Amino acid sequence: NGNLRIGSVAVNTMLAGMAGGFGAMFYMWFRYGKPDASMSGNGLLAGLVAITAPSGFVNPVASVIIGLIGGVLVCISVEFVERVMKVDDPVGAISVHGANGIWGVIATGLFADGKSNYGGSWNGVPGSVTGLFYGDAGQLVAQLIGVSALIGFVFTLVFVVNMAIDAVVGQRVGAKAEMEGLD
Repeated sequence: NGNLRIGSVAVNTMLAGMAGGFGAMFYMWFRYGKPDASMSGNGLLAGLVAITAPSGFVNPVASVIIGLIGGVLVCISVEFVERVMKVDDPVGAISVHGANGIWGVIATGLFADGKSNYGGSWNGVPGSVTGLFYGDAGQLVAQLIGVSALIGFVFTLVFVVNMAIDAVVGQRVGAKAEMEGLD
């Protein structure tokens, strides 16, 4: 019965969050010589975000792997967003939610084991959700198509809305407010 999966979903969620926190902590420790508490917190959140899509379709070992990758990914993504893209994202929200949301959707197509799910006929598709590592490349292809559509739609919509906001009211505060600490 799919309704009894809540226990497995909760365990997978907690494992991925924990693994994400450790992944970020160890990444920062190895890269910079000391752990970073705020990045470890972002790693925990990244693990939780990354497991959201696959939580009902993967086993606990996969949850830990997904969370660990999410924790490292958030660290790399924060550096990329701030240093390469030059986007002011003081709390790493783009990396936590954007990069790891995408990672979680892709992880479903990789790690879904065909057993740890809500039974066959998910969303009217016959059979169980099975990812690439368990013999079905089709689910990964479907997840990648979904990610492409999501990025295309969300990026376009956010870009247009931000341009409109900037044109109407602006998006930056003055230099004085920034110097006083407004981020």
